[in-house]
Amino acid sequence: MTAIFISSNIKKEIQEFLKLAIPLASAQVAQSATGFVDTIMMGRLGQETLAAGGLASLTFIALLHSAGGVVMGVSPLVAAAYGANNKTRIEQLARQGLWLSLLLSIPTAIAMAHFDTWMRQLGQTETTVTLANTYLDIMLWGLFPALGFAMLRGVVSGLSQARPIMAIVIAGTLFNITGNYVLGFGKFGFPRLEMAGLALASILSLWGMFLALVIYILKHEQLKEYRIFKELHRIRPRIMAEIVRIGLPMGISVALEIGLFTIVTYLMGTLGTDVLAAHQIVFQTMMVIFMVPLGMSFAMTARVGQWVGQQNLKAAKQAGIVGIAIAIIFMTIMSIALLIFPQQVVGLYLDINNPDNANVLTLALPMLTIAAIIQVLDGVQKTTMGALYGLQDTRVPMLLSFPAFWGVGLTSGYILGFPLGLSGVGLWIGQSIGVAIAAGVFIWRFQRLTIGDR
Repeated sequence: MTAIFISSNIKKEIQEFLKLAIPLASAQVAQSATGFVDTIMMGRLGQETLAAGGLASLTFIALLHSAGGVVMGVSPLVAAAYGANNKTRIEQLARQGLWLSLLLSIPTAIAMAHFDTWMRQLGQTETTVTLANTYLDIMLWGLFPALGFAMLRGVVSGLSQARPIMAIVIAGTLFNITGNYVLGFGKFGFPRLEMAGLALASILSLWGMFLALVIYILKHEQLKEYRIFKELHRIRPRIMAEIVRIGLPMGISVALEIGLFTIVTYLMGTLGTDVLAAHQIVFQTMMVIFMVPLGMSFAMTARVGQWVGQQNLKAAKQAGIVGIAIAIIFMTIMSIALLIFPQQVVGLYLDINNPDNANVLTLALPMLTIAAIIQVLDGVQKTTMGALYGLQDTRVPMLLSFPAFWGVGLTSGYILGFPLGLSGVGLWIGQSIGVAIAAGVFIWRFQRLTIGDR
């Protein structure tokens, strides 16, 4: 099967990038809408449920995305193989990626099952621990389909076939939202399961999306030519090791980034339920918006990787610049909107006219302002990282992530939040400084790798 590429000029590169980025970003937004709606529904179940549920949801996301980063090592390798028109290698990479997804889901599930111990040691209240643990004990059964879906998404993106991803995720999200309402609040004759109901709806949705993508690959006219599921029983350690070599630094980078936000969330919990609830409102809003540059980063990895497969560094650099510029434009628009309508955003989660929620509103508004300001640089750092992954440069970004997110971001946030007494606002300022530094060093790295032509 011949891969057809258009000539590398800016207008056509924008078209090709958007052809991948729009469905991938839409899929990410739709998928994150589950957490967004979960958080809204948790808020309707009470502030304690909102605080604990947001903490549990973030813990699941942190573990899932860290493991998912490893299996996403498949994406730049498949993109390069597609650019080089190597069908056999694409098949082998996808098969071993499925095995890797299964192998990673087992220890991750075990870690999630024992997370209540860590929550207590990190100073969370017993009520928060109990509610969060109810959610996590169910969600661990959704790890394998979530990882398998992420891996297969990387494969079809590398093959420039991203459109089905959007349809599958939107359908899965609608099912999840409906299930959350029915099972969480006990509608249409079902029992009121609250947190357990939200988790159960989520894992059913994850399995449905994974199986739907498998069926699509088996039935699609072009994708079925890649016999991904033939000889699936064969484990090839060398190929799996290659995926891990590229993917492990990606997973560690994700863990460092989302680990910063997770630790900050736990630190928020030590400041009280109101502070944690306010933080969850702001963080969940940012997560929904952040899904767009995250989807763009997947498209960036595919586009840059395809040009790398053709040994065209000049076109790869242009693809990176195009993606970063589009991310800046989008995130600037989002930042302006958040700065203009902050109370309306908080009002999506809580009744801001209820006096009981007045303190949460007061705490959330300055956090939201800081988050809005840093959004542009957050989009830059994520899309630039996607470009670096397309160049198969994963180890150095990992090494750069640690001092940016943890050395500066966490340390400055802790100092501002606790010794200097800025509380949750100080923690948000600190993690925002970490994001800004990450954006700068990733841009520097991309420029350095794409100097000249080869």
